[in-house]
Amino acid sequence: MLGYLILLFTVVPLIELALLIKIGQYIGAGNTIAIVILTGITGAYLAKMQGLITLRRIQEDVNQGIMPTDKLFDGVLILCSGILLLTPGLLTDTAGFVGLIPLTRNLFKRWLKSKIEHIINQGKVITITSFKSM
Repeated sequence: MLGYLILLFTVVPLIELALLIKIGQYIGAGNTIAIVILTGITGAYLAKMQGLITLRRIQEDVNQGIMPTDKLFDGVLILCSGILLLTPGLLTDTAGFVGLIPLTRNLFKRWLKSKIEHIINQGKVITITSFKSM
C-alpha cells in the first residue's frame, strides 16, 4: 500500500510536469494553461451532473426498497473521476474523463467489485453487527 502512495504522490506529479512542459514547448505555455483550466472546469461540470443523476437514482432505489449497490459504486467512481479532473495535469484529466464515460466506468466497476469480493472471500473483512457494549 505504501508503494502505491509513493507512486501516486511522487511519480504521477513528475510525469504530469514533464507532459505539461513538453506540451508547452509545442503549443505554448498560455495554451497549455488554458487547456488545463478548460479541462478542469469541463470535468467538474460533467462530474457534478453525473453525480447528481447518480444521487437521484440512489434515492429512487432506496425509496423502492432496493439496495443501490451498483449506483453507489458509480457514485464513488464519479467522485474519484471528479477529483482527478480537478487535479492539474493532462494525465489525471484523461483518467478522470475516462472514469466519467459509462462504458469504461462499468468495466472498472466490474474489476473493483471482483477485487472486493476476493478480499471478502479471503476473510480480510471485519463485519460489525452491533454497537452494544460488551
